[in-house]
Amino acid sequence: MNLFVIGFGYTAQRVVDLHGSGFSRITGTVRSAEKRALLAADDIYLFDGTRPADATLAKAAQADIVLISVPPGSGDDPALTAFGDAITTGRARRVIYLSTVGVYGDHQGAWIDEATPLAPEHDRVQARVRVEQEWQARIGDRLTVLRLGGIYGPGRNALVELRAGRARRIVKPGQVFNRIHVDDAAAAVMAAVRCGKGGAWNIVDDEPAPPQDVIAYAAKLMGVAPPPELAFDSAELSPMARSFYASNRRIRNIRAKQELGLVFTYPTYRAGLDALWAAGEGR
Repeated sequence: MNLFVIGFGYTAQRVVDLHGSGFSRITGTVRSAEKRALLAADDIYLFDGTRPADATLAKAAQADIVLISVPPGSGDDPALTAFGDAITTGRARRVIYLSTVGVYGDHQGAWIDEATPLAPEHDRVQARVRVEQEWQARIGDRLTVLRLGGIYGPGRNALVELRAGRARRIVKPGQVFNRIHVDDAAAAVMAAVRCGKGGAWNIVDDEPAPPQDVIAYAAKLMGVAPPPELAFDSAELSPMARSFYASNRRIRNIRAKQELGLVFTYPTYRAGLDALWAAGEGR
């Protein structure tokens, strides 16, 4: 299988690091020359949102699997605009789009699943829904949408934030968030590669949890006092950070387990943090 990756971000890079041996060739795009130099690969091309070079489009058309991990812009989606025709008419049997559980909007802490109507509340998640729908209209059952919870893992976790002095225990009564360890997100991508049908699946762990609990557990592992609780109403947050707290829901992952055959290595944030601490994170 040839894999073409649009955007070697945190999750896409983890897919390659853990499962790259399952592909005969891996090509793709990055936004900057600096990132390309870090990857040190000849088959990585620059893509800044404008029309790609013909050689880049040819690689996309020749791919058996396409993984799209770049977020949409404020207007037309750059990946869809640049690569839509090449992928639609190309040989890809599976196009995997990494989306977000934010497309469901706010449900006041209630449990929801893939049958729940999409109700995006902000521009960035409204754009996600448009992109999901536009890819679906173009390629139909060849499309797999993975709606990811908050991604954490090596280098990006509560242990690292605590050690750096950036962690805050912001408390909004009743608020929970859905999370997923990056290794389980990568496993979901590979499950989608193997799956014989398209669809949309929620990729979240088993336990939506209050954000302050995650920080407190990380502090316990480190043997340090957790930061004091800070009321949400008095917390200084960026508009984007504050918007995350406007949506509150508990998301089921049953369909992903049943239809993609997923068995999560880290079914709770505690399991994930335990493994990260054992690996030396936050020390």
